Amino acid sequence: MQTQLTTYLRAGYPGLAVISSEEARAEAEIAAACTTVKRHLHAWSSSEGLVDTNEGRVTQCPDPLEALLLLDRLFATDGPRHVVLLRDIQLHLDQTDPMLIRRIKDILRVAKANGHALILLGCRLKLPPELEHEITLVDFSLPDATQLGTVLDGILKSAKLKPPHDAMREAALQSALGLTTTEAENAFALSVVETNGIDHRIIAREKARTLKRNGLVEVVAASTSLADIGGLGLLKEWLERRSSAFGASAKAYGLPAPKGLLIVGIPGTGKSLTAKATAGAFGLPLLRLDMGCVFGGIVGQSEANLRSVIQTAEAIAPCVLWIDEIEKGFSGSKSSGSTDGGTSSRVFGSFLSWMQEKTQPVFVVATANDVTKLPPEFLRKGRFDEMFFVDLPDALERAQIWDIIIKRYGRPPTNYDTVVLSRACEQYTGAEIEAVFIDALHEAYSDGREPKATDILEAMTRCVPLAQLMDGEIAALRHWAKGRAREAASRTNAGPRDGRRISRPD
Repeated sequence: MQTQLTTYLRAGYPGLAVISSEEARAEAEIAAACTTVKRHLHAWSSSEGLVDTNEGRVTQCPDPLEALLLLDRLFATDGPRHVVLLRDIQLHLDQTDPMLIRRIKDILRVAKANGHALILLGCRLKLPPELEHEITLVDFSLPDATQLGTVLDGILKSAKLKPPHDAMREAALQSALGLTTTEAENAFALSVVETNGIDHRIIAREKARTLKRNGLVEVVAASTSLADIGGLGLLKEWLERRSSAFGASAKAYGLPAPKGLLIVGIPGTGKSLTAKATAGAFGLPLLRLDMGCVFGGIVGQSEANLRSVIQTAEAIAPCVLWIDEIEKGFSGSKSSGSTDGGTSSRVFGSFLSWMQEKTQPVFVVATANDVTKLPPEFLRKGRFDEMFFVDLPDALERAQIWDIIIKRYGRPPTNYDTVVLSRACEQYTGAEIEAVFIDALHEAYSDGREPKATDILEAMTRCVPLAQLMDGEIAALRHWAKGRAREAASRTNAGPRDGRRISRPD
């Protein structure tokens, strides 16, 4: 940010804004930029008043209108050029005081004429229409590995510990990416207290807790690999060919990092599991985004939440960003103007722009059950590298699913004739097959014995598969996918009975 801010100040921008919860780090970079361009820095807050950071002189003025009157006199006098930092001014702008807005516009006019500048600093920003074109937003990213390294060195020095070897240090800094300097400092300190050293696993654990507490994205343990998925041969091959595309050699080759993948298909056929397996195949951290949490009730909150998500993902990059059932988040963007004042449409547009223009290696895996609800512009090439369709499993693939599920629950698959079970559950999804086996486990456990094939077959009689409940919708989805999306499973894997494709359960 310092370089961009320096450029803006030299160009004479009178109004700037920095959005960040890291007030101390932001102020340090603003101070450094002011030193570079030889500007006199002042800072205002309702608690401290107006502070001359060079001389330490304090003028009590808790009211922002009173502070702006002081700035009017300050900017009108001859002398050095000034930069005034206004902390938490958004809290006062939320009250929509017309006098405050008018005085800010007047101050910006004076600042522009005399080479001064106002900088608004806070964790959010929603300007009134009168100021939208008067204030320029300065990007302020989360700390990178170099900045986090400075924090780590400070913790080690404070604890009087020797620096870890390079590999351990690199792992710790990688685990801390995506945190603010304060959050990273807390995680490093916790690691020192618990292990008397730096353990990247503790730092990663604290990062997962922090991101989950924020409610926008959460770190998901990617313990699934492509080998855990039955079928989906074409999709797995596609992912395997791109698993090494995030390394330095691929960059030196001139290969751009993959953008993402859209997986559409019938509910319960393994789309979510594939998203988890993608992170395992790529060897990258997995972030899960709930689009419902992005939308907030306060004006400007939804857009700020999306910026925060993008900032976090790019700070952690390279990573996999998983968005489950994405159609539920963006299905209302067309009617947004009449239902939510255009919020959904603006968030959708910002997300599309980021998908198209992003340069950081963030691989987006989005899943959708009803792709017809997604706007057409979301599906075009350039947003995602590819779109795959996942259909119901065929007979051979259902047998593979039975082997995987039986083994998952601690029983040897050889105890059951999975071919017979596969034929008995035609048109079942992977999730339904798992539900049937769990039902059989409950029945057998209540009788104090191991589940038998008869328990499983009896459980099937109590299960009505989704393919029967939603046969019309599934037929329409298959018709839509034909010629529009790639098949996720190889046709050579098709069984002799129904020729349908497979996935694992969600």
